[in-house]
Amino acid sequence: MSNYALRLPDSLLAYARQVAQEESVSMNQFFVAAIAEKVSALKTEAYFRERQARGEPSGFDAWLAASPELPPVPGDEVR
Repeated sequence: MSNYALRLPDSLLAYARQVAQEESVSMNQFFVAAIAEKVSALKTEAYFRERQARGEPSGFDAWLAASPELPPVPGDEVR
């Protein structure tokens, strides 16, 4: 495990302290969770961009054509 000195604006630190207290976690736990969430979001975005780059519209069209023609299931309506 490593240490990293973090400089934060006073207002952001105060808000982070408040949220950590409301969540009953330490500041360290709060920052680790926040960083993990951001890294996860960025990695997910990169994953889907890479998948999109590999995709072929003709393959999607073939998959769609092979799908059965069924009416929508109740609850699947577009709003």
